[in-house]
Amino acid sequence: MLLESQYYPEWGAPGQRPAATALPRWSVLIPFFNERDFLDGTLASLAAQDVPFELILIDNGSTDGSGAVAAATCRRLGLAFTLLVERRPGKVNALQTGVQRARTRFVATCDADTLYPVDYLRQAARLLETGAVAGGAYFVTPTATEQDHVEAAKRMARAARLFPAQCHTGGAGQVFRTDVLRRAGQFDALRWGYVLEDHEIMHRMAKFGRLAYGEGLWCAPSPRPRDRESIRWTLAERILYHATPEPARDWFFYHFLARRLAARRLSSDRIRERHFYAEPDCAVMLQKAA
Repeated sequence: MLLESQYYPEWGAPGQRPAATALPRWSVLIPFFNERDFLDGTLASLAAQDVPFELILIDNGSTDGSGAVAAATCRRLGLAFTLLVERRPGKVNALQTGVQRARTRFVATCDADTLYPVDYLRQAARLLETGAVAGGAYFVTPTATEQDHVEAAKRMARAARLFPAQCHTGGAGQVFRTDVLRRAGQFDALRWGYVLEDHEIMHRMAKFGRLAYGEGLWCAPSPRPRDRESIRWTLAERILYHATPEPARDWFFYHFLARRLAARRLSSDRIRERHFYAEPDCAVMLQKAA
């Protein structure tokens, strides 16, 4: 399917560095579908980052005006951005389009309903500069206490010690060396067009080097209810994932798990079928946009 793209480079926005300055080290990718109620908070948290970055927004065919909301928010915040439209449904396709556009040394995949601390990219760079090819953040709630952070970081560290070549975080908190991500085949629905793309991509990245998880890297996904538990893998599948030795993990993903997800029709686009997408409260959305 042909890609429909719309580019809105805002490098000359008030308060931003001029177009002639050196390219930043980071590209931040935000794929989204009907996320107008959450984009404002996410973009505000990214606008406060203490290192420069290239922001790439990928609208995956939203029907609620999310693309226009994202662009308006970026302009209001003085945040340089590029907005792409990817009509092929599914997060994998949106991420593929974003990576193709990225021009920087590092890539961070972020979710449109997640808040990021001001030093998120700086902490991520520390992980990747140690020689790791990819890394991940631990998740906490937006109201997490200091003790909550300590416990979440410890859980992440324990898991990483036990299973160093596995994924221990979701796509909202993953970071990559761009060159290695492309060598690994990046996100590609022809290779993996199912849910759990965050685990599958880390499996491929681990073939090229070390995965890193640091206690200083965290983010806060929205606590909104998730009403499609069926898009997740089963307990038995998760146990087998951890039990499968690294040399056999290709078999686990591309023969065992892929066939099971296909049988359950859990392609990448199915994650968009949520209650809060199916029945939007138009009056509320219009009021918030006013």
